[in-house]
Amino acid sequence: MSQISHKQYVEANLRLEGLLKETNDNTPEGSPLSKELIEVSDIIEQYEEIHFPMELPTLQQMIELRMFEMGLKRKDLAALLNISASRISDYLNGKREITLNVAKAMHKKLNIDSDIILQ
Repeated sequence: MSQISHKQYVEANLRLEGLLKETNDNTPEGSPLSKELIEVSDIIEQYEEIHFPMELPTLQQMIELRMFEMGLKRKDLAALLNISASRISDYLNGKREITLNVAKAMHKKLNIDSDIILQ
């Protein structure tokens, strides 16, 4: 895999815009346009992985995001996870590490990826 230049990245993005206008859900997977779309997307992905790396969010950030998405307050989250509201505060403020049982509950009930929980 060779290094993708900024020029190649810009050209790939411009081509991607055109391909998205030319293709849709009915475009056959093996068609030349579909293959080109994958190739262009791969170029963009390779460039962005190097120049715009994305780190995993912290567990606290994910808990807060899920609370927002689910419309939960801390007391609601505590009830959902079967722990005290003060324990939720400790987790969110980084004062306490989560237990294995709480980690499992967060994974199942909040759909938080295990990689984020274990980091």
